[in-house]
Order: sequence, then structure tokens, then C-alpha cells
Amino acid sequence: MKFGYTVIYVPDVTHSLQFFEQAFGFARRFLHESGTYGELATGETTLAFAAHAFADSNFPQGHVAASESVKPLGIEVAFVTDDVQAAHDRAIEAGASELSPPVAKPWGQVVSYVRCPDGTLVELCSPVGG
Repeated sequence: MKFGYTVIYVPDVTHSLQFFEQAFGFARRFLHESGTYGELATGETTLAFAAHAFADSNFPQGHVAASESVKPLGIEVAFVTDDVQAAHDRAIEAGASELSPPVAKPWGQVVSYVRCPDGTLVELCSPVGG
């Protein structure tokens, strides 16, 4: 078994790709011509975005759209960086909402939380022990 990818269902795939490029510095790897699916180059594991309509076709009983939820969903995407404050500031400047500013944790990590315009919850953190 190998962790292959995470797919985040969003209202506008192109907009989410653009936001993640601007806010976090990832490069776009792929955007389907339909605009309903796209991927970022994030390392070994792919971070992908798919349109809510695509989710609707997979889940006939429906799904909870992070973009429609007042509170963040109980799942996050974490990005590791040596400069959490700079990454946090960049995300806010790009349009993310601050949920928690950078805080030094007892185990040595610096951690912050932002919520992206599409509703995605992102943890920005330093390496463990860093």
C-alpha cells in the first residue's frame, strides 16, 4: 500500500489551483481541459482538486462541501516549512483566513492554521523537532 493522493472537492478547480500556487508556491502539474480536475506538484504525494459536480457523481447521497461549511471540516492538509510565519503571512496576503497564528508547540514545532477561500483547512508547520 502506498499513499497516492489527496483530492479536495472545491467549487472552482482553477481558482483553487491559482490560490495554492500563489499562497503556498506550488506549481501546477495538471489541469484537465474540462476544468473539473487539477493537480499540484507537491512532492511524492499528489494534492488534487476536483469540482463538486465530480463529487456528486461519485457520492449519490451527497457530500459536505468545505466551501459551504461555516466551520472547517475535521481534516487538514499540512505543509512543512522552515519559516512558518512567512508562509502564514503569504497565505493571508493571498486570501486565506487566519484561524490560528504561528505558535510554538511544546514538542518543538511552530504551527499555524489558515482556511483557504475554497474552505480547505491548512496547517503550516515547521519540521518536528525543528
